[in-house]
Amino acid sequence: MLGETMAFTVAITGGARGIGLATARAFAAAGASVAIGDVDDEAAAAAALQTGATAHVLDVRDPASFATFFGAIGVPDVLVNNAGIAHADSFVNTPPELRDLQIDVNLRGVVNGMAAVIPGMIERGHGHVINVASLAGRIAIPDAAIYSATKFAVVGLTEAVAVELRDSGVRVSAVLPTFVRTEMTDGLPLSGVPVVDPPDVAQQILRVVRRGGPTVTAVPRWMGGIPRLAALTPHAIVDALKHGSASEANRPYEDRDQHRAAYIARVRGLLPPIPPSGG
Repeated sequence: MLGETMAFTVAITGGARGIGLATARAFAAAGASVAIGDVDDEAAAAAALQTGATAHVLDVRDPASFATFFGAIGVPDVLVNNAGIAHADSFVNTPPELRDLQIDVNLRGVVNGMAAVIPGMIERGHGHVINVASLAGRIAIPDAAIYSATKFAVVGLTEAVAVELRDSGVRVSAVLPTFVRTEMTDGLPLSGVPVVDPPDVAQQILRVVRRGGPTVTAVPRWMGGIPRLAALTPHAIVDALKHGSASEANRPYEDRDQHRAAYIARVRGLLPPIPPSGG
């Protein structure tokens, strides 16, 4: 288990904003050396200045980009697979390119990060991968079907690989926040739903690393029992998690999107295409 001194290296994907930036701050404050990887190089540089981290351009959809990232920083003691995107609309109305983008970033990006770092961790004999999933990976969220699907997959991937690596000295954990107050959730129907702030998630990630587990942790932690004890959970809570308030859920997507304009613009325009294989 990694010691309390936090004298180790941490790599964070999607580290320029939101949960990633809060996690960089938390680990830096605990004494770790932090490397921020993000597709937005300017935002990554700004985040690095705030946290004392190093900044690196990283497109999690591209294994070659991960190879460059870890080639620059070495095999970290901790990898926080945090990069993710969400598109709020019904499955039928979600354009194919936004279905693919969510799968590529939220799931393939986690797979790419794990594949790039775990062999080196095994060879060294220690390491910890934290996959930032969501409670949407336990409780499916309407109007976020692809997002929910990717997070269900990340949780399953985490649990399976954690068992595979049980005797290796390498740990794999998933942290499952409820809705988090970030640009990603701005304008979404959250009334009546437990909402946390990025530092809350960051502190839970830090706690999991300090303790070497568990494999799956909810944020807030009391919500971890909801999927297992759904029959004993007040229906209003589960219904709120799935649908938000009725008044908000009935708002047109165009109206909600006005609150998410900057985020949607980044999702649609900032992420570059994946470089062609062999090109």
